[in-house]
Amino acid sequence: MEYNAYAIEAAVEETHWWFVGRRALFRRLIERHAPDRSARVLDVGTSTGTNLRLLVAMGFAKVTGLDASPEAIRFCAEKGLPPVQEGDVTAMPFEAGAFDLVLATDVVEHVDDDVRAVAEITRVLRPGGLALFTVPAFQSLWGLQDVVSHHKRRYRRAGFRRLVEGAGLEVVDQFYFNYLLFAPIWLARQLLPLVAPKAESETALNPPLLNAVLLPVMHLDVATAPLIRPPAGVSYLVLARKPGAPEGAR
Repeated sequence: MEYNAYAIEAAVEETHWWFVGRRALFRRLIERHAPDRSARVLDVGTSTGTNLRLLVAMGFAKVTGLDASPEAIRFCAEKGLPPVQEGDVTAMPFEAGAFDLVLATDVVEHVDDDVRAVAEITRVLRPGGLALFTVPAFQSLWGLQDVVSHHKRRYRRAGFRRLVEGAGLEVVDQFYFNYLLFAPIWLARQLLPLVAPKAESETALNPPLLNAVLLPVMHLDVATAPLIRPPAGVSYLVLARKPGAPEGAR
């Protein structure tokens, strides 16, 4: 991701409607499927710390971050968040089975070799452990944020599910979300190059009034998406488990 995009994200992620709503969705899933606060948790691709903020707020004490960007690591350190190591998701500096829960949210789309990235996430997960993935959905939604974030691709449900299952993980839950704003976001991404050709990031185009309007929409979206399983959304989520029983469970 470009430095200016990191700086913008670092400044707004605490209150921006998309980050706030996404954290609310993750919190519900983690509380339901991984409630043990002593779990060893890895956040892959921390960016400027939005998931680390959530994990700290939820009371997880054994949290590690990994990111390839020194700028992202610096922003996390400045916020007083858990330690973040510099490293590559396709060759992580951790032992096999080191973590009970791995978050890889909006990470895999950045990587040339997404098969290797998901396989590496599977490797560092203990048997019985959970991985939470999100990725941007539908190539027709490609826009400025994909460019400044250095995305390689966007995904469809079937293709990403095959990627996860091909790594040996079992899907526990999966659905599109940010579906209520799918059409407006699609339209905005067609018009943005015409009305704001010099914009540095979509995240910055979020005045307080717009944020106040979109925040309850996003909260409604993430509360209902797991129930109604919409046929499309701006993002796609997979919660998957590594087969096998954890040590000491036999």
